[in-house]
Amino acid sequence: MTQTYSTELYPPIEPYDSGHLDVGDGQRIYWETSGDPEGTPVVFVHGGPGGGTGPAQRRYFDPAAYRIILFDQRGCGRSTPHIADGADLSVNTTDRLISDIETLRTHLGVERWLVFGGSWGSTLSLAYAQSHRDRVNGLILRGIFLLRRSEIDWYYNGGAGHIFPEQWDEFLAPVPENERGGDLVEVYHRLLTSDDRDVATAAAVAWSSWEAATSYLLPRPEQVAENSDPRFALAFAGIENHYFRNGGFLRENQLLDDAHLLDGIPGVIVQGRYDVVCPATSAHALHKAWPEAELIVVDHAGHSASEPGIVHHLVQATDRFASLR
Repeated sequence: MTQTYSTELYPPIEPYDSGHLDVGDGQRIYWETSGDPEGTPVVFVHGGPGGGTGPAQRRYFDPAAYRIILFDQRGCGRSTPHIADGADLSVNTTDRLISDIETLRTHLGVERWLVFGGSWGSTLSLAYAQSHRDRVNGLILRGIFLLRRSEIDWYYNGGAGHIFPEQWDEFLAPVPENERGGDLVEVYHRLLTSDDRDVATAAAVAWSSWEAATSYLLPRPEQVAENSDPRFALAFAGIENHYFRNGGFLRENQLLDDAHLLDGIPGVIVQGRYDVVCPATSAHALHKAWPEAELIVVDHAGHSASEPGIVHHLVQATDRFASLR
């Protein structure tokens, strides 16, 4: 039976201000603000890492109630320099991204804000909140990714391929047959950093397409085509691989071990039951470690924030948190 949901995204809006902020290391991050300048501040932490932001992400928030802040993380989207143009990945780490968020908060004159993030955005949101809990008045998280080795192995070393075997074959296509039994994150690192631009691009497109093909309960070929754009794919795959082969620059299990630092912060966790990219076990583990957060498992959804059931519960959560200060 098909589930129907009444809650939809808010209508499209345009930013009232935007710019590029110098955060050091030769990096300038793109930011924008929309909605009510006097509204509850909310920062949207995008996924990937390397995904970037877009107009649809403004629409999870009531523009009459929120000051909506979007930004592109280092090396991707409209931030400069871009990975596809040869940006230095050595200055792209979780600690630096956390610092960038704080620099942006100070630049925009925000005292405390609601933090909203999904997938890798949930990882970075949790790490930020655990580092700067006094600046966070609430968390809305989706598709929980704790960046444990078991999660990386599930998705990139064969587990998810049992559910999407045709797409897994396409993910394996750039990998030499004699290397397919090894750690594919490391193999892809070699391919993505190849001096042969064609080799790097083919690997980036395969990596990026794999995620697009597995992120939805029902296929969305248009999203696979969008993720196959070489410039997007080079940033998306290059940054993701850099973070994942380095454990997200986090201690193993860090986000769960430090979940006590979230005590007193209200939260909502929205998780698709059939999320193959970030399986529900991680959301369940986070909820057990942070029980005051509400866990909502959406039975008719995969990974993407644009699944109807995910949209419904995310917008309901932002409506409920609109008066936080």
